[in-house]
Amino acid sequence: MMGASVGRQERLFYEFDLEEMVPADHLLRTVDAVLDLSWLRGELAAHYSHLGCPSVDPELLVRMLLVGYCYSIRSERRLCQEVKMNLAYRWFCRLGLEDRVPHHSTFSVNRLGRFRASDILRTVFEEVVSRCMAAGLVGGEGFAVDASVIEANASRFQRVEGSEVDWTDAQRARRPIAEYLAALDSDAPPLNPKQKPRALSPTDPTAAWTTRGRHKVMFGYSLNYLIDMESSVIVDVEATPTRISKEVGIAQTMIERVAERFALKPKHVAGDVAYGTSAMLGWLVDQEIDPHIPVWDQTKVAAKGKFTRADFAYDKKSDRYVCPAGKELKTSGNVVDGNAIKYMAKRSDCGACPLKSQCTTGRERRLARDVNQDARDFTQALMQSEAYDVSRAERKKIERLFGEAKASLSLTRLRLRGLAGARDEFLLTAIVQNLKRLAAIVAIPPPQPAIA
Repeated sequence: MMGASVGRQERLFYEFDLEEMVPADHLLRTVDAVLDLSWLRGELAAHYSHLGCPSVDPELLVRMLLVGYCYSIRSERRLCQEVKMNLAYRWFCRLGLEDRVPHHSTFSVNRLGRFRASDILRTVFEEVVSRCMAAGLVGGEGFAVDASVIEANASRFQRVEGSEVDWTDAQRARRPIAEYLAALDSDAPPLNPKQKPRALSPTDPTAAWTTRGRHKVMFGYSLNYLIDMESSVIVDVEATPTRISKEVGIAQTMIERVAERFALKPKHVAGDVAYGTSAMLGWLVDQEIDPHIPVWDQTKVAAKGKFTRADFAYDKKSDRYVCPAGKELKTSGNVVDGNAIKYMAKRSDCGACPLKSQCTTGRERRLARDVNQDARDFTQALMQSEAYDVSRAERKKIERLFGEAKASLSLTRLRLRGLAGARDEFLLTAIVQNLKRLAAIVAIPPPQPAIA
């Protein structure tokens, strides 16, 4: 028998418990169990006036943003609509059925004002990392560092060739451009001082013109992660323009920040060949951190069939090289090109040497030694160890995090502009990824004792 229509609403009053409408295994319920934002109001108290009308609760705004990044809703306008209609979203945001959802413009006001002035998203991220540490998810023995390119909110078809732009007053008033111009005069300018960019975006000039993204050419930012390899917890995150020099430089900043904030100093750091620069290896060794990074052995590079640097014995005590014929190559100690020390043999020794045809076509043999060559040699020795092989396999976990961010959380193209906007989006993404890992571990029931 055909049933009657169920669309009629004849009752005037309903008994409704929002708590009962959210399943026990819902993602937001498991995340809520490990999320504590009760401290947030006190943290932001200094950024609110004691006068005027009450403002929107900052915890509500942060919770709504977390919902958006959990479910790939990065448009605040759409996010407000979804929270208004979805019962689970309302429950997570502590909203009752009759509570009003904030207007989408409220997010812009707070993001550009209180949130950035207080760096509250960074504080939320670090609070989540602390909870991961308390749950035993961070061992602190080995870290991995890497970067992945995210497309900027800037059209690759609208660009200005070169690095010089005649900005109008109207353009200078826009936040991303004002941020870029201010950064040019700072201690950490967004451009590479040794190489000018080939193109700039007139809407987001901080974004780097790159060929490393999903398009053949585009403007992009690099999502830089520093993870603990034990449980893939992200211990630090930062945004940089997509330039390798910036990515390598920020790796040192992240390691130092983790040591300062969480008192975590890894025994080793794993990375790809891009992080095997002289300065990076020297700094890691000085910090007593083993660099598990592939390094190109420059000593065995042949020069048109001549003796390589590996054929010359280095005497560290006297700081000199000895050639295959037993002659000395000495140095003045001056650093050339920023990172090399030159060694040179006597012209008289080379002129009468029977091995000269195998050594050099010049009047005397010269060698260059990296200022951090000891660190390079130490790193190359580590490449033969079993610990290095383990790290080489474990550091691939960071690629899975990038894949999750792009495929599951839809972080393929930024919505906000400027370096500060990219940092906001990357922090929220990392917060969500850590919360999901923490929730998954906490939700696992403890093992039950065996029944005899």
